[in-house]
Amino acid sequence: MIYTEFKGKKLSALGMGNMRLPVLDGDDAKIDVGAAEEMFEYAMKGGINYYDTAYGYHGGQSEIVVGQLLKKYPRDSFYLASKFPGYDLTNMPKVKEIFEEQLKKCQVEYFDFYLFHNVCEMNINQYLDPQYGIYKYLLEQKANGRIKHLGFSAHGDIECMTRFLDAYGENMEFCQIELNYFDYAFQNAKGKIELLNKYGIPIWVMEPVRGGQLATLSDKFADKLKAARPDEKIPAWAFRFIQSIPNVGVTLSGMSNMQQLKENIAVYAESKPLNEEEMRLVLGIADEMIAETAVACTGCHYCVSHCPKQLDIPFLLKLYNEAVVAGSGDFIAPMALASIDADKQPECCIGCHSCSKVCPQTIHIPEVLHCFAEKMGKA
Repeated sequence: MIYTEFKGKKLSALGMGNMRLPVLDGDDAKIDVGAAEEMFEYAMKGGINYYDTAYGYHGGQSEIVVGQLLKKYPRDSFYLASKFPGYDLTNMPKVKEIFEEQLKKCQVEYFDFYLFHNVCEMNINQYLDPQYGIYKYLLEQKANGRIKHLGFSAHGDIECMTRFLDAYGENMEFCQIELNYFDYAFQNAKGKIELLNKYGIPIWVMEPVRGGQLATLSDKFADKLKAARPDEKIPAWAFRFIQSIPNVGVTLSGMSNMQQLKENIAVYAESKPLNEEEMRLVLGIADEMIAETAVACTGCHYCVSHCPKQLDIPFLLKLYNEAVVAGSGDFIAPMALASIDADKQPECCIGCHSCSKVCPQTIHIPEVLHCFAEKMGKA
């Protein structure tokens, strides 16, 4: 197992995410505890010492099971991370209540790592609002030793992350972002890396294989990778990409079966970063994958100045692309739409085509927005 140094701690470069544990009868809230126990045992023996969970994972059961399974190991043999569930705005006034509950569920007296969960457009105002006392309370818990390291995860855009960092950055010790060779351009993970480097904040990685999308590729893409590295499995390319990015501490993988766990631990037996040619190869494949599914908006904003409803069309098209690419697993688009006024939603397009007439990419914008509204159940 490869390890990274973080403030005197030796963290496994591969961390175990606990959002996709094996379940019974296809019910996400019914974790197969026996199968998960076997995976934890193998993970421990394989050198994984970082375990990530959250209040809402597996219908609230992840923290309970993770706490139960880690209880059999010495407390100093693992690092446990959990998060304050700000993705649900009703939780904002409950930081103390929820934090105490999380410690009990996980059967620990402290969290090694604790995060503001999912800083995004939907909740940034509430996270920054002092009336809820979230930041103040978590700093108090850190001072009391109940949080060893405080950070945040983010699915929001760079502007949203910048607002958060401008307010709280001096006390953020790490940041967890969605980073993989697909989202390097698609979600501007490259720009987010640059932002975090500017603040001197180490990067934790989530969704390295984009929920499994990069674990299996079409033959035309897989053949290119096999030709470049014949002995490398397709999912391993996603991890080798991460190993090529400076300032990455822990890469979290939500492994849901023993085979995935064994393969990922094998990958992290050594670091084999991509060379320049291989980086161009995977990023080129990502560009082709995006082009096959996404609307080619360049964000020029010509459309906005001609829209009688003054819709933020580039932003809506960006969310549409995310919804199309992510498919049934998409959660980013609905959350982002929740931050937009009711009269600025995709279904508010009146189909006048004033935008399409000035679009340099000749996108049929009203049709796309109508399709987006249908996907969101708002047509």
